[in-house]
Amino acid sequence: MKPSPPNSLAIAWRCPPKSLVLSDCEVHVWQAGLDQAPSQIDQYLRILSADERARADRFYFRKDRDHFIVARGTLRSILSRYLNRAPESLSFSYSAHGKPSLERESGEEAIRFNLAHSHEAALYALVRDREVGIDLEFIHGNPQAEQVTERFFSPREILTLRALPPAVQRYAFFLCWTRKEAYIKARGEGLSLLPLDQFDVSLTPGHPAELLGTRPDPLEANRWSLRDLTLEPLGYAAALAVEGDGWSLALWQWQNSPEAAD
Repeated sequence: MKPSPPNSLAIAWRCPPKSLVLSDCEVHVWQAGLDQAPSQIDQYLRILSADERARADRFYFRKDRDHFIVARGTLRSILSRYLNRAPESLSFSYSAHGKPSLERESGEEAIRFNLAHSHEAALYALVRDREVGIDLEFIHGNPQAEQVTERFFSPREILTLRALPPAVQRYAFFLCWTRKEAYIKARGEGLSLLPLDQFDVSLTPGHPAELLGTRPDPLEANRWSLRDLTLEPLGYAAALAVEGDGWSLALWQWQNSPEAAD
């Protein structure tokens, strides 16, 4: 029987300590805000790589550009605290399906990470010696929700969603979507190799996040733990997928000019 993941009700977002240690039985998740002052955005822009700056310049809307800069700058700043290296010195590589990793970091002890951002918030998950995926969505009215459900949800998920009271179906839709995306991102495979309708997640509000079934290998579901995350402020759905079990979770609140807590 697969163990249940840690209890989300007992954990709150905290200010990080001065010294950060990430063991192989821990998962660290950071929450950060993307709306920042122009001076802060400029500071983050200076630590980005040429490739990241070029990607930022391709955004049509200034707000999207600024959010990308803050999200990438925050990622570099967080990783630098664990690696004791300057954030601008970090280099990233990408899998064939776009999953990022740190260059020149390999082996079982290497830090693995994943990130997600939506609306005005970003999340970052860090682990060692296991895979991880994280997803975040701002909850809003989605006129294409029905089409997305039909195209990407499994038959089991569709039946569960439609059996729920209409008042909670929108929230359940986003619970399902973030849990599926977190798992896909943890696997690091594209939809051509792992279609979204080939696995089932729980989606009923108030029930634990769980990977209920995987096809064609039903044992694959036992390799993963799913976990919901509650952001501050509310209004988002977020999910974490972690390979294996026996891990503990720490939630850290990122501040752009952080004064570390003892």
